[in-house]
Amino acid sequence: STTALILENRPSNLPAKPPDEEQKHRLEYEEMVKAARKKELKEAAARRKQLEQQWRQEEQLVQATRTWVSDVLPRWETARHQRRTQDLWWQGIPPSVRGHVWKLAVGNELNITSELYEICASRSRQVTRADDPDLADTRENSAHLIRLDVSRTFPQLGIFQESGPYFDVLHCLLGAYVVYRPDVGYVQGMSFLAAMLLLNLDVADAFICFANLLNRPCQLAFFRVDQPQMNAYYTLYEDFFRENLPKLFAHFQKHSLTSDLYLVDWIYTLYSRSLPLDVASRVWDVFLRDGEEFLFRSALGIMRLYEQVLLQLDFINLAQFLTKLPEDMNSDVLFDSIGAIRMTVNKRNFAQVLAKHRVASQLGTYNVIPPLLAQKWGQTRRTQWTTARRSVLGLPRFRCLYPYPVLPR
Repeated sequence: STTALILENRPSNLPAKPPDEEQKHRLEYEEMVKAARKKELKEAAARRKQLEQQWRQEEQLVQATRTWVSDVLPRWETARHQRRTQDLWWQGIPPSVRGHVWKLAVGNELNITSELYEICASRSRQVTRADDPDLADTRENSAHLIRLDVSRTFPQLGIFQESGPYFDVLHCLLGAYVVYRPDVGYVQGMSFLAAMLLLNLDVADAFICFANLLNRPCQLAFFRVDQPQMNAYYTLYEDFFRENLPKLFAHFQKHSLTSDLYLVDWIYTLYSRSLPLDVASRVWDVFLRDGEEFLFRSALGIMRLYEQVLLQLDFINLAQFLTKLPEDMNSDVLFDSIGAIRMTVNKRNFAQVLAKHRVASQLGTYNVIPPLLAQKWGQTRRTQWTTARRSVLGLPRFRCLYPYPVLPR
């Protein structure tokens, strides 16, 4: 122990210390011992506090799991809307029941069966092997892009890479979706969505949830690159951004940082690439409860959480920060920030604001991009942003970060 130091006199072959020097050294030694003892006590108290917090979290997890299993899941249709369930949902779904809850929350409006998945997966394998010169380029391009993106999905886990146990499973699921929805095809970012589902569900249920999830209005608009609908969502986000964080909004305007440059990746991957996995899972929990509104509320919660940091950054550093958010992000702190966001603008709620912008977009009120995005910020900025994002993600320079279909429309 650092408090067990022994104060020694000088060796006998050296002159003795003067009394005043010896007194000074003794006092210094006592201060050192006192400081060391104080530090040890502080560290011990911190360890006890951490253990107590861990114990409380484990106990809360056990209690939450018991509530989900015994009270909520058996009477899902009525219990899901109760205040107690809503509060429990906000705190995060226990991992042991997360897959079950996600499956129920997503639903199956498309009436997809596991048999249909097997048919699509089989057809995907047949198309890949088929000797058809008319499909050769499309088939090879699609397979190459899926394989490339799958190998980059959650690299820290090491299970979706070519040597990992889930590489073929994820590849098969994405290929089956291309067969099921050739009008959408494969778009970069889909691999993260499918992987998140595979981490919590078996492959057939993951495919059913994946297809239904991508059939939701916001996801379908983005994955089909429906520019008018995408513009409506961007402009809606700008409205809530300006309302909740006016100072940061002005800072982004000053640096010509438009929402399409960072929000698009968050929406395509539902934050699974930008946030730590445990935090992203909790965002998914509430997204499946509240719908697309929570995607934009989460974005504003992130902005609010890091507002003081973002206000100090220039364009390039903003690009790097927003592309890869801090790994030490705490989900409780983030959700406190999200909870402080108010989703009303001029007494209009999310649905009303979205409806207004959809009408304006359909009538052609906007240009190719919304008014804020149409500022003359120049090609140099866009090039700088793309370069910064690629350097953070470790992507080769020729890869396009924006989504692209790989099958004929």
